[in-house]
Amino acid sequence: MRFRGFLLALVLLFNLVLTLPAAATSSGAWVVHEEKLGDRLVELTVHSDAVGRDVGVRLLLPPDWQRFPHRDWPTLYLLHGCCDGDTGFRSWTNNTDATELTAHTNVLIVMPEAGPAGFYSDWVSGPAWETFHLTELRRLLEHRYRSGHQRAVAGLSMGGFGALSYAARHPGFFRAAASYSGVVHTTSSPDLVQGIVAGTGADPNALWGDPVAQARTWAAHNPYDLAERLRGIPVYLSTGNGQPGPLDPPDAQPDPLEELLGGQSVALAERLRAEHVRVTTDFYGPGRHARPYWERALHRSLPMLVRAIT
Repeated sequence: MRFRGFLLALVLLFNLVLTLPAAATSSGAWVVHEEKLGDRLVELTVHSDAVGRDVGVRLLLPPDWQRFPHRDWPTLYLLHGCCDGDTGFRSWTNNTDATELTAHTNVLIVMPEAGPAGFYSDWVSGPAWETFHLTELRRLLEHRYRSGHQRAVAGLSMGGFGALSYAARHPGFFRAAASYSGVVHTTSSPDLVQGIVAGTGADPNALWGDPVAQARTWAAHNPYDLAERLRGIPVYLSTGNGQPGPLDPPDAQPDPLEELLGGQSVALAERLRAEHVRVTTDFYGPGRHARPYWERALHRSLPMLVRAIT
């Protein structure tokens, strides 16, 4: 009788574990608040131990989400750029037509916060964004939102850095990666990165350390230095040359930032081809560092990204 009682207790305990909410089983991250903003758009407030605070995440659910309640879904991460405060995770749905574009695409789209200038990294001294995105958030998405293991990633500006750095630093995690006007050669322009970080009020050396003294840490995050590790997945690079283009206002002036980032993407494309990486480029010439070009880049690269995960 004691043995039967012990077995019964084990069964009850097992059933209790199965019914625990995601918050209790997500290893360092849990949903504090969930709000449905549309048929597919969901906004989450997620507590992250790695970041040390609550952060925002938006999801675009697959159109057949309700119809197939037990299916796992291929997942596309869309990463935002810098300098939007703590609301960058809303930028893809607020400032582009990403919702309408993917209305018939059966993919779970994840748009996570990365801080005003978090650079998709575990800082030497500060937040651990990489751990949040690729460990804490991944587990939460798999457990609660049925994210599958077929993943692709794309991002703009700082997010373009994040897309390629993440894909290279974690081979096999993503099956395709795309950068739109990305910061893809950080060691060639350390002043740019440090200036962006300092502009948000943070210590620029808290990210990857001093660019000279901690050169290995900088290189270990730099897509250009990690080019060989992108072999095996398709890569998409899109950028302008900084001259006013067709999607800019009539009175637009040349943009030195896009000119600089365009040069980085051209250099990276050459390096990727030398490393036998499958790279598609859209170096469209005139165009500033502006959202209309990134929206167009998403349109042009989405078929490649979806094809890699479906």
